[in-house]
Amino acid sequence: MKRFLVLLVATVGLLFVIGCGHEDCCDPTGTQEPDPTPAPAPSAKKHPLLLSDKHEMVLGTYASPPLLSNGRVDFTKLLNQLEALNANSYNWLIWRNENDWNDLQQFLPRAKKKQVAVWVTVVPPSESKPIAKWNSEPYGTDYLRWAKEIGQLSAAYDNLVAFSIDDFVHNLKTYTPEYTAKMVTVLKKGNPNMHFIPCCYYRQLTPDFVKKYEPYLDGILFPYRAESEGANLQNATLVEKEIADVRKLFKSAMPIYIDIYLTAHSRLGATTAEYVRETVRRGKKAADGVLIYTHPNPEKDTEKYNVVKQEFSKK
Repeated sequence: MKRFLVLLVATVGLLFVIGCGHEDCCDPTGTQEPDPTPAPAPSAKKHPLLLSDKHEMVLGTYASPPLLSNGRVDFTKLLNQLEALNANSYNWLIWRNENDWNDLQQFLPRAKKKQVAVWVTVVPPSESKPIAKWNSEPYGTDYLRWAKEIGQLSAAYDNLVAFSIDDFVHNLKTYTPEYTAKMVTVLKKGNPNMHFIPCCYYRQLTPDFVKKYEPYLDGILFPYRAESEGANLQNATLVEKEIADVRKLFKSAMPIYIDIYLTAHSRLGATTAEYVRETVRRGKKAADGVLIYTHPNPEKDTEKYNVVKQEFSKK
């Protein structure tokens, strides 16, 4: 009998312990005790071309940095202006200045401290000597060498995120699919996370081009010029349509970064502040990022500078 009572007491005790595993058992009121350690909120996925999750898309300016009296880039002023504009990216153009390549290497660590992502653009044969007065220095039209050097530089400075070539689609005799494949391979050998995002225009973005070049592209830098109605820098209303047209050409979800003219075009003339405002607004809705060509001077381009600042600061 004693053995039976001992077993009975032990069994009841065991059932009580097991029962206390239920969330209400140990609370005499029958309510659930709050968890003192709340579950962490899921982290937002950072854009692959940005250094933080503060922004959801690329917002940047391109070329025409402020200069010192000796012709070198004024890094402090450029970064202060980018911060004032709420820009997270800057596209560094290597052209017209033999110091551009060296200045880029000095700019990168400074930009990283400010969480500014950097693209680098070189010019194609159609914008190089002997056709033009300048080259991209020091490697000129040796684009395999550029790819090697830029890839290696981005491995050292991870805020160097993209390599672009201006007017890429106008120079396909040089950038054949075979040559482009070699160039991208060399670039990503230096840094597999580097992005190749060449400058491509609406009319040249054809099904044939996409079929041949899509495997080598990580995005499109798309200068908006309303080319579906003949080309101008007055009509901002075709932004969504033209970006949608370009997206449909690709099998993959190709990122499209709209490039908006702030300064005048040699053939199409100047833009207005209101045009810049409307194009940025529409670009933010339809594209994966917005770049302003060129970087606005707050003294000489005051109205447009303020427009970019206002639109980049809006959600």
